[in-house]
Amino acid sequence: MTLPTLTTARLTLRRLVEADREAAVKVFSDPEMSRFFAADFSDPAAASAMVDRRLAYRGPAGQGHWVIARDGEVIGVAHLRPSSELPGGVAELGYYIASAHAGQGLATEAARAVLDHGLDALGLPAVWALVHESNAASRKVAARLGFLDVGSGIHYGDLHRVLVALAPVAGRPHHIELWVPDLAEAERSWGWLLTELGWREFQRWPAGISWRRGGTYLVVEASPAMSAQNHERTRPGLNHLALHVATRAEVDDLAERARDKGWRPMFADRYPYAGGEAHYAAYLENEAGFEVELVALEGPPAKS
Repeated sequence: MTLPTLTTARLTLRRLVEADREAAVKVFSDPEMSRFFAADFSDPAAASAMVDRRLAYRGPAGQGHWVIARDGEVIGVAHLRPSSELPGGVAELGYYIASAHAGQGLATEAARAVLDHGLDALGLPAVWALVHESNAASRKVAARLGFLDVGSGIHYGDLHRVLVALAPVAGRPHHIELWVPDLAEAERSWGWLLTELGWREFQRWPAGISWRRGGTYLVVEASPAMSAQNHERTRPGLNHLALHVATRAEVDDLAERARDKGWRPMFADRYPYAGGEAHYAAYLENEAGFEVELVALEGPPAKS
């Protein structure tokens, strides 16, 4: 995924390019901007260096730097990128609107577009923001967007509030239920795999078992109401489940060990790119014919 263009009722957010340098420098050189930065961007050289750093950014697909335009005029900049200040490389959101356009709700509009992109389109579990302790206007924007204030710290050379927005619960899967012909085999294959991925047994009854991770649980049940004894994934209905795995190495490890837990590999001749060069995954099938896809969050290695 390249950096997409985001549109709102009044704004267009598009990828920052070299042709935007002069307009972006103008935004940063606004004296109001430097009030909350350690550097003085009213110096055109400092502002241009800031633009250089943003143009040089190379990071995860779908993240990066946008210019914010209204009626064709660049009035601000925004970013969503791995944080250089917070641990773990979490996604950090930033948004800046030139003071001449303040007080119109444009910062909120632009930041909401980037936040929704991160949480919805990219599926990030959370988006973080660092807002200068004295920047009351930006803190109000973050509050309107639903960011939670989780503390403060010295970041970018001064005291900042540490804020986080979590992915919404509404619309997520509540639970998934699989009817299986052999409960013991399902527990052997599904139970092992889900436990390896951090799920924990949730409920157990004579005809079924469930495992839970976060707010979602998965049920396997040998229901007496089943109308057939065999699952056929090529018929209408469930084809397969796809689950995230943290790293490529973990995908490799699980795919290897799954052979002794009731799973057999699929598309082995194209492993681990059966889903395409940008998709590092293992495809497995258990004895009942259920398919699972284990997808590395880490993504494929960079090409040399």
